[in-house]
Amino acid sequence: MSRYDWGQTHPGIEQLEKAVGAARDKVVQHPLYANLDTHESLVTFMEHHVFAVWDFMSLLKSLQRELTCVTVPWIPTEHTSSRRLINDIVMVEESDELATADGRPGFISHFELYVNGMHEAGADSTAIEKLIDLLRHGGSVVESLHEAGVPKASIDFAATTWDIIENHPVHCQAAAFAFGREDLIPDMFTQVVAVNERSKKLNTFVDYLERHIEVDGEFHTPMAMQMVADLCGDDQAKWDACADTINTALAARARLWDSILVAIKG
Repeated sequence: MSRYDWGQTHPGIEQLEKAVGAARDKVVQHPLYANLDTHESLVTFMEHHVFAVWDFMSLLKSLQRELTCVTVPWIPTEHTSSRRLINDIVMVEESDELATADGRPGFISHFELYVNGMHEAGADSTAIEKLIDLLRHGGSVVESLHEAGVPKASIDFAATTWDIIENHPVHCQAAAFAFGREDLIPDMFTQVVAVNERSKKLNTFVDYLERHIEVDGEFHTPMAMQMVADLCGDDQAKWDACADTINTALAARARLWDSILVAIKG
């Protein structure tokens, strides 16, 4: 399923689909997917991609900050529909209900699930864990990315996301979130399952992918598209700005894929 199978129509969304089609094709048709055919290649992928999982959460929380009130005293915000949509997405992404190892219900963020998948697969999680520790102690984002020893391609991708968070208006952030993120998941899933049948070390990563296919395709995509439509309304300038932001985000994703492919081929 394409992330853009919204199930509804809106002239602004249709306009965006056309405006970003070429940049999107470079991502979803990238040769990287065909090269994720060994356990080693998937480990390399995870060691680079985990930072995109982290900055996805940062973009999501920026939207929650912009669209809802997260300060005291509480004051209602103007975006009544969008604040419900973003809170629903945050609840699942930040505290999803998933069974623990003993079968009992538990709660975990999708980012933490991904890092657990890295541990199971034998991927090196040193850099992402150091990054989180540096940020927890007040480090700046870009400086912490460098200090943690994050791969350059992942630093560049996260820096693009951080620029969108810091310098783009909320409708552009929402557009980057809706159009610029999880297209990779369905294309990767078949490859990962095939490798896991041989290695049996990717079960948690498979769980992550399965959960994302479910929530993105069935819930978060229509929510995100509706949010963009609500925030842009009939303002053509906003729709045009969204197209520029999406193309920037997708170009950064394609460059990240290029670099990971080079790393895999060694």
